[in-house]
Amino acid sequence: MASSRAAVTLRNGLSISKPKSTSNALAIGTDLLRNILFFLFLLRWTRKSVLQLRGRGPFGTLFDAYAFLRRLSYSVFLRLPGIRSQVQTQVSQAIKNLESKLVPQGPGTSRYLTLPKEGWTDQQVRAELEMLGDMKHTRWEDGRVSGAVYHGEDALIKVQSEAFQRFMVANPIHPDVFPGVRKMEAEIVAMVLALFNAPSGAAGVTSSGGTESILMACLSARQKAYAERGVTEPEMIIPETAHAAFHKAASYFNIKLHQVACPSPSYSVSVKAVSRLINSNTILLVGSAPNFPHGIIDDISALSRLALRRRLPLHVDCCLGSFLMPFLARAGFPTQPFDFSLKGVTSISCDTHKYGFAPKGNSTLLYRTAALRTYQYFISPEWSGGVYGSIGIAGSRPGALIAGCWASLMSVGENGYINSCHSIVGTAKKLETAIRENPALKDDLKVMGKPLVSVVAFTSTTLNIYDIADSMSAKGWHLNALQNPPGMHVAVTMPIVKVVDKLLEDLAAVVEDEKERERVRIVEGKGKKGQARGDSAALYGVAGSLPDKSVVVQLAGGFLDTLTKA
Repeated sequence: MASSRAAVTLRNGLSISKPKSTSNALAIGTDLLRNILFFLFLLRWTRKSVLQLRGRGPFGTLFDAYAFLRRLSYSVFLRLPGIRSQVQTQVSQAIKNLESKLVPQGPGTSRYLTLPKEGWTDQQVRAELEMLGDMKHTRWEDGRVSGAVYHGEDALIKVQSEAFQRFMVANPIHPDVFPGVRKMEAEIVAMVLALFNAPSGAAGVTSSGGTESILMACLSARQKAYAERGVTEPEMIIPETAHAAFHKAASYFNIKLHQVACPSPSYSVSVKAVSRLINSNTILLVGSAPNFPHGIIDDISALSRLALRRRLPLHVDCCLGSFLMPFLARAGFPTQPFDFSLKGVTSISCDTHKYGFAPKGNSTLLYRTAALRTYQYFISPEWSGGVYGSIGIAGSRPGALIAGCWASLMSVGENGYINSCHSIVGTAKKLETAIRENPALKDDLKVMGKPLVSVVAFTSTTLNIYDIADSMSAKGWHLNALQNPPGMHVAVTMPIVKVVDKLLEDLAAVVEDEKERERVRIVEGKGKKGQARGDSAALYGVAGSLPDKSVVVQLAGGFLDTLTKA
């Protein structure tokens, strides 16, 4: 059959135009997808910018940008070939010096790097343990250490040791095998909940220490926000003085961390600044009662009202306040609201191994409701080894520690804790008053804020505070150096109560020595506040002042490496 030329031409034209149409559609689709992705990218970063500006304000945002560029510049500078080698040489030398102080060396030093072929006799083990216990150390037994050891009296240690021995092999992961440990753990939680005015239906857990308690509180808040609000980019807001465990939680659990200033003279968190930083990704607000650096209690009442208004969880870190904060009023000291009596408080961490005097490795985490506690649980229903569940990070846990904690709480009792609160906080007041009023101290040392509990922090505008810290170390005291701003503090414990007069005497002598050095410098025409000399000054005054903290990180990493160097 014949066909017309027009039909053939039209048919050929149609057959050629199909690929062009498909190609054009693909190009249009690609452009559309590219535009959508660009729009989403733009929307995401515009939102982040708006939140940044709203939370930090224009000046705060500019300051953050300046700080970032300054850190970046120093980081580039420190990586320059000539500079990098010098820095590494000095860091290596500093770490080597650290090892020489911490790792036993020289004649007569025994190292056990492999198992003995034959097991030692009991007598040999005891003799070696005796020698290890007698190694040269800062004398906590004589009250020379700030914090660290919170009781240490022989009578309580004896009770704890007996509890340890009785439950040495116990593991609470097997409640049917060790029912007594399960009972003691539940009773510890109940007793601490009662101390913090927990409502009916409240719940809690024990943990290995304040860090684990804080980690679990942050994890619970993150999981709650994800389950109930679908938050996938969680953020939490903390005071800049909050414990470093919150930084660890942010790092471990991928939570963006906002730090809020705690300006002088109160050194308490700015609640208005906290409020500005809240957004749809916020999962947790935090307050301290008190904080570790300065011993200041944040305005938990205001944070509670804010948390209620914005429908957010509020965690109160009372790890350091532990068994002092609940007894302040009954011991005759001023206090302020901080516990579950404030309706916005949803969780509290409390270390029983601090002023609860339990053996190290004991803490509690309390929740306003049992439902909040479930967000920290881990349950694996399909594991081939059977259904597995754990209450926190650890699986197996030492039942002996739980027994030691229970024995401590029952042995000391309510009146015992009121008496210890009176002694410890009373000593802290004596220390604070001396720094404020003693003529040998008041002109050169300044108390930071108005501490209400056991920690007294102070700084100096006339002397280098880190030189004072190092000179106190030379006199056998182990006190805590602070930074941002520079300072030092004393965390009063039962051992310190007995020697506070000697502490003040040595502090006055050190201040006078430092003043004399400054007078000599002025006479010699070298000016005031000479270059700091000791270890604290080197770490906090020199390396700590650099915008880029990589040197400090290397030094700290070297210290951690040294801890396991045999």
